[in-house]
Amino acid sequence: MYTRRALLAACIILLACHGPRQATVVPAPSQPEGAATAADSQPLPVDAAIDANPALPGFDETGSDREAIEIADGVMERLGGRRNWDNTRYITWRFFGRRLLVWDKWTGNIRFESKGLVVLMNINSQEGRAWDEGVEVADPDTLSDRLRSGYRAWINDTYWLVMPYKLKDSGVTLRYKERGMTEDGIPADVLELTFTAVGITPQNKYDVYVDVHERLVRQWAFYRDAADEEPAFVDPWKNWKQYGRIWLADGHGRNSHTDVAVFDDLPAVVFESPEVVDMMSLTR
Repeated sequence: MYTRRALLAACIILLACHGPRQATVVPAPSQPEGAATAADSQPLPVDAAIDANPALPGFDETGSDREAIEIADGVMERLGGRRNWDNTRYITWRFFGRRLLVWDKWTGNIRFESKGLVVLMNINSQEGRAWDEGVEVADPDTLSDRLRSGYRAWINDTYWLVMPYKLKDSGVTLRYKERGMTEDGIPADVLELTFTAVGITPQNKYDVYVDVHERLVRQWAFYRDAADEEPAFVDPWKNWKQYGRIWLADGHGRNSHTDVAVFDDLPAVVFESPEVVDMMSLTR
Protein backbone atom coordinates (compact mmCIF):
# COMPACT_ATOMS: atom_id res chain seq x y z
CA MET A 1 0.00 0.00 0.00
CA TYR A 2 2.78 2.40 0.91
CA THR A 3 4.55 1.69 -2.36
CA ARG A 4 1.41 2.44 -4.44
CA ARG A 5 0.81 5.71 -2.58
CA ALA A 6 4.44 6.70 -3.11
CA LEU A 7 4.20 6.06 -6.86
CA LEU A 8 0.97 8.06 -7.09
CA ALA A 9 2.57 10.99 -5.29
CA ALA A 10 5.57 10.86 -7.60
CA CYS A 11 3.34 11.03 -10.68
CA ILE A 12 1.48 14.04 -9.30
CA ILE A 13 4.78 15.84 -8.67
CA LEU A 14 5.99 15.11 -12.23
CA LEU A 15 2.78 16.44 -13.78
CA ALA A 16 2.96 19.56 -11.69
CA CYS A 17 6.52 20.20 -12.77
CA HIS A 18 6.23 19.42 -16.48
CA GLY A 19 2.55 19.80 -17.30
CA PRO A 20 0.56 17.48 -19.55
CA ARG A 21 2.14 16.46 -22.86
CA GLN A 22 0.76 18.52 -25.78
CA ALA A 23 -0.72 16.71 -28.78
CA THR A 24 0.85 17.40 -32.17
CA VAL A 25 -1.60 19.17 -34.48
CA VAL A 26 -1.15 18.50 -38.19
CA PRO A 27 -3.03 21.00 -40.38
CA ALA A 28 -5.23 19.48 -43.07
CA PRO A 29 -4.07 20.16 -46.62
CA SER A 30 -5.97 23.00 -48.23
CA GLN A 31 -8.13 22.43 -51.30
CA PRO A 32 -6.85 23.69 -54.64
CA GLU A 33 -8.78 26.55 -56.18
CA GLY A 34 -11.99 25.49 -57.84
CA ALA A 35 -11.96 22.14 -56.05
CA ALA A 36 -15.01 19.98 -56.56
CA THR A 37 -17.21 19.42 -53.54
CA ALA A 38 -17.56 16.04 -51.85
CA ALA A 39 -20.91 15.65 -53.54
CA ASP A 40 -19.33 16.14 -56.96
CA SER A 41 -16.44 13.69 -56.68
CA GLN A 42 -15.24 10.57 -54.97
CA PRO A 43 -12.23 10.68 -52.60
CA LEU A 44 -8.92 9.57 -54.01
CA PRO A 45 -7.68 6.12 -52.95
CA VAL A 46 -5.62 6.12 -49.78
CA ASP A 47 -2.61 4.60 -51.54
CA ALA A 48 -2.49 7.24 -54.30
CA ALA A 49 0.24 9.16 -52.49
CA ILE A 50 2.62 6.20 -52.39
CA ASP A 51 2.44 5.31 -56.09
CA ALA A 52 5.72 4.95 -57.89
CA ASN A 53 6.14 7.34 -60.81
CA PRO A 54 8.67 5.77 -63.19
CA ALA A 55 9.85 7.88 -66.10
CA LEU A 56 8.76 6.86 -69.57
CA PRO A 57 11.41 5.24 -71.78
CA GLY A 58 13.60 7.91 -73.30
CA PHE A 59 13.28 10.41 -70.45
CA ASP A 60 16.67 12.13 -70.00
CA GLU A 61 17.33 11.11 -66.42
CA THR A 62 21.07 11.72 -66.71
CA GLY A 63 20.63 15.28 -67.93
CA SER A 64 17.81 16.06 -65.47
CA ASP A 65 18.20 17.39 -61.93
CA ARG A 66 17.34 15.16 -58.99
CA GLU A 67 15.48 18.03 -57.32
CA ALA A 68 13.42 18.67 -60.44
CA ILE A 69 12.54 14.97 -60.69
CA GLU A 70 11.41 14.90 -57.06
CA ILE A 71 9.20 17.93 -57.64
CA ALA A 72 7.70 16.26 -60.72
CA ASP A 73 6.92 13.20 -58.62
CA GLY A 74 5.27 15.47 -56.05
CA VAL A 75 3.09 16.98 -58.76
CA MET A 76 1.98 13.53 -59.92
CA GLU A 77 1.19 12.56 -56.34
CA ARG A 78 -0.85 15.72 -55.77
CA LEU A 79 -2.88 15.14 -58.92
CA GLY A 80 -4.00 11.69 -57.81
CA GLY A 81 -0.97 9.49 -58.31
CA ARG A 82 0.50 7.58 -61.24
CA ARG A 83 -1.79 4.59 -60.77
CA ASN A 84 -4.91 6.73 -61.09
CA TRP A 85 -3.48 8.52 -64.13
CA ASP A 86 -2.64 5.24 -65.86
CA ASN A 87 -6.05 3.78 -64.97
CA THR A 88 -7.89 6.77 -66.45
CA ARG A 89 -8.90 5.71 -69.93
CA TYR A 90 -11.06 8.33 -71.69
CA ILE A 91 -10.69 12.12 -71.51
CA THR A 92 -12.71 14.67 -73.50
CA TRP A 93 -12.60 18.45 -73.69
CA ARG A 94 -13.06 21.41 -76.01
CA PHE A 95 -9.79 23.25 -76.48
CA PHE A 96 -10.50 26.87 -75.47
CA GLY A 97 -14.19 26.09 -75.93
CA ARG A 98 -13.79 25.41 -79.64
CA ARG A 99 -12.51 22.17 -81.17
CA LEU A 100 -13.48 18.85 -79.58
CA LEU A 101 -11.12 16.04 -78.66
CA VAL A 102 -11.98 12.63 -77.23
CA TRP A 103 -8.92 10.58 -76.33
CA ASP A 104 -8.66 6.89 -75.50
CA LYS A 105 -5.37 6.85 -73.58
CA TRP A 106 -5.12 3.07 -73.69
CA THR A 107 -5.49 2.50 -77.45
CA GLY A 108 -4.48 5.87 -78.88
CA ASN A 109 -7.81 6.32 -80.66
CA ILE A 110 -9.07 9.90 -80.88
CA ARG A 111 -12.10 11.78 -82.13
CA PHE A 112 -11.34 15.29 -83.35
CA GLU A 113 -13.94 17.84 -84.43
CA SER A 114 -13.23 21.36 -85.70
CA LYS A 115 -15.88 23.33 -87.56
CA GLY A 116 -16.98 21.00 -90.37
CA LEU A 117 -14.10 18.54 -90.00
CA VAL A 118 -14.39 15.20 -88.17
CA VAL A 119 -11.31 12.98 -87.80
CA LEU A 120 -11.38 9.47 -86.34
CA MET A 121 -7.84 8.12 -86.11
CA ASN A 122 -5.22 6.36 -84.04
CA ILE A 123 -2.36 8.61 -82.96
CA ASN A 124 0.08 5.68 -82.73
CA SER A 125 -0.42 4.37 -86.28
CA GLN A 126 -1.62 7.77 -87.58
CA GLU A 127 -4.18 5.93 -89.66
CA GLY A 128 -7.85 6.79 -89.79
CA ARG A 129 -10.75 8.41 -91.62
CA ALA A 130 -11.95 11.98 -92.05
CA TRP A 131 -15.12 13.79 -93.10
CA ASP A 132 -15.51 17.34 -94.44
CA GLU A 133 -19.01 18.73 -93.91
CA GLY A 134 -20.36 15.20 -93.54
CA VAL A 135 -18.70 13.84 -96.69
CA GLU A 136 -15.96 11.24 -96.21
CA VAL A 137 -12.57 12.26 -97.57
CA ALA A 138 -11.52 9.76 -100.24
CA ASP A 139 -8.57 11.48 -101.92
CA PRO A 140 -5.38 10.05 -100.33
CA ASP A 141 -3.52 13.36 -100.26
CA THR A 142 -6.44 15.24 -98.77
CA LEU A 143 -7.00 12.47 -96.22
CA SER A 144 -3.32 12.59 -95.25
CA ASP A 145 -3.66 16.33 -94.70
CA ARG A 146 -6.78 15.93 -92.54
CA LEU A 147 -5.18 13.20 -90.44
CA ARG A 148 -2.13 15.37 -89.97
CA SER A 149 -4.39 18.19 -88.77
CA GLY A 150 -6.00 15.86 -86.23
CA TYR A 151 -2.65 14.57 -85.03
CA ARG A 152 -1.13 18.04 -84.62
CA ALA A 153 -4.22 19.24 -82.78
CA TRP A 154 -3.99 16.25 -80.43
CA ILE A 155 -0.34 17.02 -79.64
CA ASN A 156 -1.07 20.67 -78.93
CA ASP A 157 -4.39 20.35 -77.14
CA THR A 158 -3.41 17.50 -74.83
CA TYR A 159 -0.35 19.44 -73.67
CA TRP A 160 -2.59 22.37 -72.71
CA LEU A 161 -4.67 20.00 -70.56
CA VAL A 162 -2.40 17.26 -69.18
CA MET A 163 1.15 18.69 -69.31
CA PRO A 164 1.60 18.31 -65.51
CA TYR A 165 1.29 14.52 -65.99
CA LYS A 166 3.99 14.56 -68.70
CA LEU A 167 6.97 16.02 -66.83
CA LYS A 168 8.86 12.73 -67.15
CA ASP A 169 7.85 11.86 -70.70
CA SER A 170 10.07 10.43 -73.42
CA GLY A 171 12.52 12.98 -74.79
CA VAL A 172 12.15 15.38 -71.85
CA THR A 173 15.03 16.90 -69.93
CA LEU A 174 13.87 18.39 -66.62
CA ARG A 175 15.96 20.91 -64.69
CA TYR A 176 15.39 22.95 -61.56
CA LYS A 177 15.71 26.60 -62.51
CA GLU A 178 14.95 28.68 -59.42
CA ARG A 179 12.54 29.59 -56.65
CA GLY A 180 10.30 32.19 -58.26
CA MET A 181 6.88 33.80 -58.16
CA THR A 182 3.91 33.55 -60.49
CA GLU A 183 2.30 36.66 -61.91
CA ASP A 184 -0.46 36.11 -59.33
CA GLY A 185 2.10 36.26 -56.51
CA ILE A 186 2.23 32.52 -55.71
CA PRO A 187 5.67 31.24 -54.57
CA ALA A 188 6.76 28.52 -56.97
CA ASP A 189 9.59 26.17 -57.85
CA VAL A 190 10.38 26.81 -61.52
CA LEU A 191 11.19 23.76 -63.63
CA GLU A 192 12.70 24.02 -67.11
CA LEU A 193 11.51 21.52 -69.74
CA THR A 194 13.47 20.96 -72.93
CA PHE A 195 13.04 18.23 -75.52
CA THR A 196 15.12 15.97 -77.75
CA ALA A 197 13.81 14.21 -80.88
CA VAL A 198 10.21 14.14 -79.72
CA GLY A 199 6.96 15.71 -80.90
CA ILE A 200 6.67 18.11 -83.83
CA THR A 201 8.41 21.11 -82.21
CA PRO A 202 11.32 19.71 -80.17
CA GLN A 203 13.02 23.12 -80.21
CA ASN A 204 10.43 24.49 -77.75
CA LYS A 205 11.12 25.13 -74.07
CA TYR A 206 8.84 25.65 -71.10
CA ASP A 207 9.26 27.07 -67.62
CA VAL A 208 6.74 25.36 -65.34
CA TYR A 209 5.82 27.07 -62.06
CA VAL A 210 4.96 24.55 -59.33
CA ASP A 211 3.26 25.89 -56.19
CA VAL A 212 5.70 25.30 -53.32
CA HIS A 213 2.85 24.49 -50.93
CA GLU A 214 0.17 22.78 -53.04
CA ARG A 215 2.47 21.14 -55.62
CA LEU A 216 0.02 22.20 -58.33
CA VAL A 217 1.19 23.76 -61.57
CA ARG A 218 0.10 27.40 -61.40
CA GLN A 219 1.75 28.91 -64.48
CA TRP A 220 3.91 28.17 -67.49
CA ALA A 221 6.09 30.21 -69.82
CA PHE A 222 6.53 29.11 -73.43
CA TYR A 223 9.69 29.68 -75.50
CA ARG A 224 9.52 28.97 -79.22
CA ASP A 225 13.22 28.15 -79.17
CA ALA A 226 15.22 26.89 -76.21
CA ALA A 227 17.81 29.58 -76.90
CA ASP A 228 15.28 32.43 -76.58
CA GLU A 229 15.82 34.68 -73.58
CA GLU A 230 12.22 35.88 -73.32
CA PRO A 231 9.10 33.71 -73.48
CA ALA A 232 6.56 34.06 -76.28
CA PHE A 233 3.81 33.98 -73.65
CA VAL A 234 3.14 33.34 -69.97
CA ASP A 235 -0.20 31.79 -68.99
CA PRO A 236 -1.74 30.64 -65.70
CA TRP A 237 -3.09 27.18 -64.88
CA LYS A 238 -6.29 27.77 -62.90
CA ASN A 239 -9.52 26.16 -61.76
CA TRP A 240 -8.16 22.78 -60.71
CA LYS A 241 -10.96 20.24 -60.26
CA GLN A 242 -11.21 16.53 -59.68
CA TYR A 243 -12.49 14.47 -62.60
CA GLY A 244 -12.90 10.81 -61.76
CA ARG A 245 -9.64 9.80 -60.09
CA ILE A 246 -7.47 12.66 -61.41
CA TRP A 247 -7.24 16.46 -61.28
CA LEU A 248 -7.31 18.77 -64.30
CA ALA A 249 -7.18 22.56 -64.76
CA ASP A 250 -9.27 24.23 -67.45
CA GLY A 251 -8.40 27.90 -66.86
CA HIS A 252 -5.69 29.66 -68.88
CA GLY A 253 -6.21 33.35 -68.33
CA ARG A 254 -8.44 34.78 -71.04
CA ASN A 255 -9.09 31.29 -72.44
CA SER A 256 -10.62 28.21 -70.84
CA HIS A 257 -11.26 24.65 -71.92
CA THR A 258 -14.88 23.58 -71.76
CA ASP A 259 -16.79 20.29 -71.63
CA VAL A 260 -14.00 18.58 -69.70
CA ALA A 261 -14.91 15.06 -68.62
CA VAL A 262 -13.39 11.69 -67.80
CA PHE A 263 -15.02 8.33 -68.56
CA ASP A 264 -14.40 4.71 -67.67
CA ASP A 265 -16.50 3.52 -70.64
CA LEU A 266 -17.66 5.03 -73.92
CA PRO A 267 -19.78 3.60 -76.74
CA ALA A 268 -17.80 2.45 -79.78
CA VAL A 269 -19.69 4.93 -81.96
CA VAL A 270 -17.59 7.76 -80.51
CA PHE A 271 -14.53 6.49 -82.38
CA GLU A 272 -16.30 4.85 -85.34
CA SER A 273 -18.98 7.21 -86.61
CA PRO A 274 -18.86 10.85 -87.78
CA GLU A 275 -22.41 11.36 -86.49
CA VAL A 276 -22.73 14.01 -83.80
CA VAL A 277 -22.15 12.71 -80.27
CA ASP A 278 -23.21 14.81 -77.29
CA MET A 279 -20.32 13.96 -74.97
CA MET A 280 -21.78 15.86 -72.03
CA SER A 281 -24.95 13.79 -72.17
CA LEU A 282 -22.79 10.71 -71.54
CA THR A 283 -21.69 12.13 -68.18
CA ARG A 284 -25.22 11.96 -66.82
